[in-house]
Amino acid sequence: MFLDTFALLAADGGAASGLAKLNNPDGLNLGDILVTVVFFTILMVLLKKFAWGPLMGIMDQRAQMISNDIDAAEKSRLESQKLLEEQRSLLKEARDDAQSIVDNARKQGETQREELITAARSEVNRMKEAATLEIATEKEKAVAAVREEFVSLSILAASKVLGKEISEEDNRALIEETIVKAGEGR
Repeated sequence: MFLDTFALLAADGGAASGLAKLNNPDGLNLGDILVTVVFFTILMVLLKKFAWGPLMGIMDQRAQMISNDIDAAEKSRLESQKLLEEQRSLLKEARDDAQSIVDNARKQGETQREELITAARSEVNRMKEAATLEIATEKEKAVAAVREEFVSLSILAASKVLGKEISEEDNRALIEETIVKAGEGR
């Protein structure tokens, strides 16, 4: 519409007569082309100044923000990888420590078992020796008691023998009586 008005003015006035001369009667309208190019250039300059510049600024900011987000994500990934490796290392150390504790406990258990077995064996040996010594002592006491009893019985038998003359039958009875008394003394 604006172009039509400009074209009408060009057809009416003197300055416009110069533009009218540019119009070719063959149908090619050079004036309209020139005016369209001028308006298109003005429109492009205005778009560049008011629309394209701010739009490119926003796009640059967006690109910078995306770049920063990518950098932050990469840093976060690397930090996560590092923490994961540290956790794996700590877990391996904990497993090794636990295994060494179990091994030490097992060794201590074996050592204590061996010590208990050794102590029990030595106690058994000590008790055997004490029992053997006690048996020997009791045996000596029993032998001494039997000797003492035998002596007293012999004295008793001798006093009876001396007191009367004994026949073989009396001798046998005396021996049996002595054996019976010896049995009661125990």
